[in-house]
Order: sequence, then structure tokens, then C-alpha cells
Amino acid sequence: MDDLFLAITRSTGIVATLLLVAALAWGFFFSSRTTGTRLRPAWWLDLHNWLGGAALAFTAAHITASLLDPSSGIGLAQALVPGTAENAWGIGWGVVAAYLVALAVLTTWPRRLANRRWWRIIHLGAVAALGLALVHTYLSGSDSGALIFRVGLVLTSGLAMYALGIRLFSRLASAFPGTRDTAKADATHRDSPATPVEMGP
Repeated sequence: MDDLFLAITRSTGIVATLLLVAALAWGFFFSSRTTGTRLRPAWWLDLHNWLGGAALAFTAAHITASLLDPSSGIGLAQALVPGTAENAWGIGWGVVAAYLVALAVLTTWPRRLANRRWWRIIHLGAVAALGLALVHTYLSGSDSGALIFRVGLVLTSGLAMYALGIRLFSRLASAFPGTRDTAKADATHRDSPATPVEMGP
């Protein structure tokens, strides 16, 4: 029975992390306007919200499974208060990550926080949540020494950073529109056919 709870704890934690990566990447691609013109923005936004909600649901399942596992050493206090578990750093960062994910999701769905500035700050906390979740997995995961785990850690981190980089680049481009317009004009000039030169008599 202990093995069953351990397997559920591991699997729900992995799925929650992957869903969080997908939600972040999807949100960054959408907000940077790299979604193209064929997909409606509402469709992208709905999927982003769904992925975030699913990540929170699997996080809750991960915590519940660890509470039900008698061999985990996790009680209600350890699941709710960072630093109270035996593996204080590993479990503690996971607790903080869970709170940040919950804040990001519950201030967006089913109703978005009215104050846009505070919503943006809280929502960006999901980026820190992913970093802390990966640290939590590395410090407390039973598979942290496996090669496939380390490869997966690099790949998920790389995907999240790539999406974040796209968003930051888009933000910088909007902050300096002259640079973007110049680059666009140069590209248009390169792609256009050469204009014939009128020769004098």
C-alpha cells in the first residue's frame, strides 16, 4: 500500500510540474502575440487558464497523496508550513510553490482580480513557483539521481526559459517601437524586388 501512495505522489508531482510548464509557456506565447492569426485569442487564453487550473488540481492531489502515505513523514503541518518537515528545504520550497500556484490560479479563474497591477505581480509569481517546484523535485524527489530525471529537468527548464525569453523580447520591442519599425522596414526592403535605376542621357 505504501508503494501505491508513493507512486501516486511521484506521478501527480510530475504531472503538476509539466502542466505548470505548459501553462507558463502557453501564457507567454499568447501574451507576446506570437500565436498567429489563425487561432482566436480567446481560445489560447481559455487553454492557458485550463492548464493552470489542472496544474493546481494535480498539485492538490500530490499533497493529498503525500499526506496519505504513512512512509512520507508528511503531516498537515508539514504540508502547510514551510520549514517544518524533516527535509526542511526540499519540502519547504514545494509548499511555497503550491501557494504561489494557488494564488496565480485563484486570482484569475473563475474571476480575474480587478486590480491589474496586483494581478500581474501575483500572476508572475507562477514563474517563481515553477523554479521552486523544480528545486523541490530535485531536493526531495526519489528519482533525482536518475539520468532521465536530470534530462527532463533541463528540458522543462529550457522550455520555460525559452517562452519567457520570447515574452521579454516582445516587451522590449514594444518599449522601443522605433527599433522594431526599422527592423521591419529593412526586412520589407530586402524582400521587395529591386527598383530599376533610371539612367541619364
